[in-house]
Amino acid sequence: MSLWWLLPVVAGLSWLLTGALRRYALARSLLDIPNARSSHSVPTPRGGGVAIVLSFLLGLAVLGWMQALPWAAIWALAGAGAAIAMLGFLDDHGHIAARWRLLGHFAAAAWVLFWLHGLPPLVVWGTAWDAGWLGDLLAAVYLVWLLNLYNFMDGLDGIASVEGICVCLGAALLCALTESVADGSAELLLASAIAGFLFWNVPPARIFMGDAGSGFLGIVLGTLSLQAAWVAPELFWSWLILLGVFVVDATVTLLRRLSRAEKIYLAHRSHAYQYASRRYGCHLPVTLGVAAINLIWLLPLALWVGSGRLDGLSGLLIAYLPLAYLALKFRAGEPETGRA
Repeated sequence: MSLWWLLPVVAGLSWLLTGALRRYALARSLLDIPNARSSHSVPTPRGGGVAIVLSFLLGLAVLGWMQALPWAAIWALAGAGAAIAMLGFLDDHGHIAARWRLLGHFAAAAWVLFWLHGLPPLVVWGTAWDAGWLGDLLAAVYLVWLLNLYNFMDGLDGIASVEGICVCLGAALLCALTESVADGSAELLLASAIAGFLFWNVPPARIFMGDAGSGFLGIVLGTLSLQAAWVAPELFWSWLILLGVFVVDATVTLLRRLSRAEKIYLAHRSHAYQYASRRYGCHLPVTLGVAAINLIWLLPLALWVGSGRLDGLSGLLIAYLPLAYLALKFRAGEPETGRA
C-alpha cells in the first residue's frame, strides 16, 4: 500500500469521533443500562461504533480517489456497510422489528453480491466447484449470518474490536506473504479505524460499539472475504479460519439453543465467551485469550492454507475442531443456571 499516511489519519479520526460520540451519548443519556442478561455492571455510553463507520468510509473514498481499490469493491463495501450501520443506529436509538432488520440485512447482502458478481468458484480438495445461483444464495446467508454473529459476539469490553483488528491484520499479511494481486489496503484501513475506537473500548470500556458498529464490521469483513475469494479461492478459506473464534462460538451457541426450541432472537448470556468472563471474573482475560488464539493458532493455519500448502477445507476443519472443543468446555449454548 502506497498510502501509509492514511492509516494514522484514519485511526486518529476514529479516536476523535469516538470521544465526541461518548460526550454526545452522555449528554443525551444514551446509556447501556446493566440488566440480568448483561456482561457489564456499570451504565455505559453506546453507539461508539459510528466512529469506525465514518472514518473507514472516508478512508475508503480516498482509496477510490487514488485508484488503490477497484470501484466495484468500494461500492459493495460502502453501500452495504452504510446501510447496515444506519439500520443499527436506528435500532440503537429505538427499536426496529426483527423481520425488518432481517429484510435490510438480506438487501445489503444482495447489494454486495451484485457488485462482486456473486460467489466465485471454490476449490474443495483440489476440485473447483461453481454452485451458480445456489452459491449466491448461500453467500447471502453467509453475509447475513456473519453480520448477526458479530453483533452477538460484541458482549465484552474490547472483544469485537480485538477480533476485527486480528482478522484484518491477518488478511493483510496473507496478501503480502502470498504475493496476492490485492495489497490489503482496505483491511489495513479497517484495522486502523477499529484501533482508534479500541482506545476507548479497552476494559473497562468507556463506550460500547453498539449495533451500528458491530453489524457494520460483520458485513464489511464478509464482503472483504468474498472479494478475496475472487482474487484466489484459497484466500476465502483463510478468511474463514481467521474468523474462527466468532464463527464457532456463535454457531455452536445457536445450534444448541435451537435444539431446545428456544427463541433465538431473545437476549441471553450463554455464549462461551460470556461464560468464560463470568468464570474469570472480568473481561480482560477473555479478550486477551481471543487475541492469543487468533495470533498463535488461527493465523499460522490461515497462512498455510493461503500459500496453497494445505487444502482449504482440511485447514478449516483443523482450525475449528479445537475451537468447538473450547466452546463446549465453556458451555456455549447451555441453559443459564446459577453456576457460571
